[in-house]
This record gives sequence, structure tokens and C-alpha cells, in this order.
Amino acid sequence: MSGTPLHTVLRSATREVVIGHDQRFCLIGERINPTGRRIFQEQLRAGDLSAIERDVVAQVEGGADVLDVNMGVPLTDEPELLANAIRLVQRRTDKPICIDSSVVEALEAGLAAYDGRALVNSVTAEDDRMELILPLVKKYDAAIIALPNDAEEIPMEADRRLELVQHIVDVATGEYGIAKQDIVIDPLAMPIGADTEVVNTTLDPMSRIRDVHGLNMTCGASNVSFGMPDRHTLGAAWLPMAMTCGLTSAIMDARTPQIVDAVKAADVFLDHDDWGTAWISAHRAKQAASA
Repeated sequence: MSGTPLHTVLRSATREVVIGHDQRFCLIGERINPTGRRIFQEQLRAGDLSAIERDVVAQVEGGADVLDVNMGVPLTDEPELLANAIRLVQRRTDKPICIDSSVVEALEAGLAAYDGRALVNSVTAEDDRMELILPLVKKYDAAIIALPNDAEEIPMEADRRLELVQHIVDVATGEYGIAKQDIVIDPLAMPIGADTEVVNTTLDPMSRIRDVHGLNMTCGASNVSFGMPDRHTLGAAWLPMAMTCGLTSAIMDARTPQIVDAVKAADVFLDHDDWGTAWISAHRAKQAASA
């Protein structure tokens, strides 16, 4: 990758987080998400948001830099629920927020409730989806996660994914005036149990997205090990591999020390942790805590 690295800047009311190829890896905590959490869904339907507070604490303590907030619960008013959740998270932490919804009205409610510069999760390469979501991203001066899939399919060929990335960049920058550094690509990491060609379908496109566009990237890190045993070990191997190919952030479980430590160790070897100072200070803090 040549030229000056692109910096995706996210902010809360008081804190700034920078995602970039010359920065430490950005950990986006995935936990505030009701998918697959039946009890959490029931609590949210009943108006009980207390589990969100516990999730905020656990992820921040685990090392999350940004918190993803998703309130996709059937039979609820998602725009109102998402706005309330974002206000609650902002009261509990100064970490920036990734606003996560497939419902345009919920995204707008979340962006309106947020005091800062958010990351919006997400948009696909479909023109009708970009037409709905990108004007909101521009209006609220946010950054966007974009996925290189279209209405037909998730393409398994690297060339097709690169074509769709180019289309997203052309539309976002050319038609909506969104800066290139505010486009974060999710190169679509599939479960290893379903896609054993992950090197070709994900790591190769990642390297090419970095080399051709210089864009920042993220992925749903937990997807990769879905359906496999000992998922934490797989995640701890996968993320450093992806980091060498240009992955600059991940939506991940920040409560898992094995995976968080693997990422922070990779930062040392990739020279994203100057002289290992963050690694050394974290080690000393652990020693002090156990003393």
C-alpha cells in the first residue's frame, strides 16, 4: 500500500478512536446484540435494558475501543429501542459507538440520539440500499461499513468482490460526497466450516482491497469459527492472519482474553504498538492486579 494511510475517525462526546493501517487494531465489541440471546430479547421487549449496562462494562474491561449496538428484536419499536440503548451506552462509557441496524428508520433514530461521530453498520453494494443509507451517513457525518455483495449473492470470487468494492467507492464518493477514509469495507469472512477456501475468498480480497484502495476493513470475527469446536483458539489464529492482510478492525467478543491478547500481540509484530509500549504496560497492569 502506497501513500498516506487513510484514517477513519470515530468520536464519542469526549474520546476519539482512529482506525488505520498504521494504527493499533480497533476492537469493536459485538456483545450488545440480541441475536441468539432469547432472555436478552425478552428483557428488551419488557423495557429492561439492564443487561446492556453489564455488557458495556464487560466489553470495556476486556479492551473494546468501540461498541457495536444492535437492537434488532422482533415485535419491538426498533427505532425507539435503538435510540434509548445508544443514550444508555453513552451514559455508561466514553467509547465511540457503531450503530448497527438493517432498518433505515432505526439508523436515523440512532444517529439522531448519538452525540459523536458514529460508525454505521452497514450497507451493501446494492444501489437501492446505498440510496437509502448513504444520505443519512452524510447528513450525520458518520463513517460506514460496506459489504461487497449485491442482491444476487455473496460472491465467492475475489475479482467480483473487488468490482463491488470499486462500485461502493464510486457511488459513495461520487454521488454522496462521502470521504474515502470514511468507507470501511467488510470483505465478508465466511465460516471456515462452510468455506474451506477462506484464504482465497477472504484473505486474498483483503490484501487486494488494501493494496488497490488503501481502505480500512472490518469483519464479524465470530462468524469465522461458527459451528466449530474451540472457537476462541480459531479466532485467536484467524485475526492475526487477517491483520497481516490489511484487516484494521473487527466486530468481535472483547470479553475473550485469548483473542484480545492475540490481536495485541500481532500489533507488536506489525509495528503498530510503538516499541511494544502498550503490550508492556498492559502486562505490568496485570501483574499489579494479581499482586
